[in-house]
Amino acid sequence: MHVEYAANETKEQTRWNAVNWRQANRNVRNLRQRIFKAERTGDHRKVKSLQKLMLRSYANTLLSVRRVTQINAGKGTAGVDQVVIKTPEARGRLVDELHSYHPWQAAPTRRVYIPKSNGKLRPSGFQPSTTG
Repeated sequence: MHVEYAANETKEQTRWNAVNWRQANRNVRNLRQRIFKAERTGDHRKVKSLQKLMLRSYANTLLSVRRVTQINAGKGTAGVDQVVIKTPEARGRLVDELHSYHPWQAAPTRRVYIPKSNGKLRPSGFQPSTTG
């Protein structure tokens, strides 16, 4: 897995056949164990922090894509997007796309000018809907 990291992001496309699966499994397993131990001790703040770390984990993204596209019994069935991922290159692109997606970041506000009764314009902003 010859991938360079910069703040948990890849600089080049993921090469699926070069992934060190043993290391990825170890990273995810260790993080799961840390979450379990924190929950067991009742440290809910740490649990939440570790869960966020898991969601942003590159190794977790790799293993998730592998499970859905190679291991899962329904791997040949298209999802709601009507896409089936079959090639290693497509799996690498999917990993990169999923890992760069940040649903917790708000979309920019759109500035709209509303006419006032005196002829001037009043600025207003609204958040465009991201769901259909």
